[in-house]
Amino acid sequence: MWRNYINATSIEEVVRILANKRDSARVVAGGTDLILELERGVRKGVDTLIDVTRIPQLSQITIDEDDVIHLGALVTHNDCAASRLIRTRAYPLARAAWEVGAPQIRNRGTVAGNVITGSPANDTITPLMALGAKVTLVSAKKTRVVPLKKFYLGVRKTVMEPNEMLVDISFPALTKTQRGTFIKLALRRAQAISLVNTAIILDLKADTVKSASITLGAVTPIITHAPKAEKFLVGKKLNEKNIAAAAELAMKSAKPIDDVRGSATYRHEMVRVITQRGLTAIRDGKEQTGMPKKPILLVGPKTVDGGPQTGGTFPSSPIETTINGKKYSFTSGHDKTLLRLLREEGMLIGTKEGCAEGECGACTVFLDGQAVMSCLVPAPRAHGADIVTIEGLANGGKLNPVQEKFIEHNAVQCGYCIPGFIMSGAKLLEEKPNPTRNEIEQAITGNLCRCTGYYKIVKALEEASGA
Repeated sequence: MWRNYINATSIEEVVRILANKRDSARVVAGGTDLILELERGVRKGVDTLIDVTRIPQLSQITIDEDDVIHLGALVTHNDCAASRLIRTRAYPLARAAWEVGAPQIRNRGTVAGNVITGSPANDTITPLMALGAKVTLVSAKKTRVVPLKKFYLGVRKTVMEPNEMLVDISFPALTKTQRGTFIKLALRRAQAISLVNTAIILDLKADTVKSASITLGAVTPIITHAPKAEKFLVGKKLNEKNIAAAAELAMKSAKPIDDVRGSATYRHEMVRVITQRGLTAIRDGKEQTGMPKKPILLVGPKTVDGGPQTGGTFPSSPIETTINGKKYSFTSGHDKTLLRLLREEGMLIGTKEGCAEGECGACTVFLDGQAVMSCLVPAPRAHGADIVTIEGLANGGKLNPVQEKFIEHNAVQCGYCIPGFIMSGAKLLEEKPNPTRNEIEQAITGNLCRCTGYYKIVKALEEASGA
């Protein structure tokens, strides 16, 4: 998929390489979009990936003296969903981040990557647009700040130049009088692309709207505001009549398409419905209903801090890594995914390839203490990392309690998906030893089984927590 892979140690190194290679190079962080684009031929002519995942400070979420929140380029969806600052001062973004994919995807996928990919169905762009976000782009020659509303030129088209790196996303924190929410409509509860979504932020004085920001996703070529609805609400009370009228005006801003997931007519009507739901929830103080106070991240308390990247260019350097406590040195496989490196170079075939698109979870492994989909991780990311696969879950020949309970409850039919379920379950119990049933369900949203109704799987995890 790529010929060269570079572990960058600074922003300066990244922009220097981009200035030299331009269209033939791409920055990779989470890789959850980019790996699929390369495999599907969407990104043509790319032969070099620049890994930025261990550049110091890019994973920070901060707020400055002007009450502006900053997200570094490596901030993941799970970082946002779990951040107290984002949940209290930018709740629509926290909710949207939690709605993305599944825990394994949210552990790798970055908000910056979501923004750069530029699909109108990408969930976090909608609240960022409503929040009035800006992005900071750096090249070897200059730094520029671009409002998000001017960042997009069309579907998956942005103003970014090939020699630029996005290093920061910033937006004003919500004030004490502002409240907001994010609502997503999709075909299933997790691992689903938005049919439509909306972010709503209102500045309220008592029950009267002082200002409104309503943005719509997946219904126009680029995520956009609903200006007539926003203007209509100013100076009005949030009663049933005004909410219904604003929802109708928001619907008129939508120009959706027909596709296999839904008709334009259906999407059009659903814009009205979810806008009305969002406004009603804000009015009733229920905008956070359904959002867990502590979402399951599938991140254990012993998450490894890899520290600054030591650098390296592959294939000229070997991939030096630790798998299941054993040191490995790979001189081949740099142009593969981590999944195929494990199976084909490491001969660790317990990790399965199901969809190879981050949909089924059969390839779940632990990377530096986090559960991830190994089919979406480039193999050289293993360099300097600590990896655990299903083969390393037992301790001293004794099975992990999750493994024992899966056997006891016959929580398996064909068995192909089971390694992924066991890895997710084991990380869940490491993160939260006594999870509720809802938390167990959250933990396995990224794991699909085509044979069962999940009842025995859930039961096995419930009993494993007691063990």
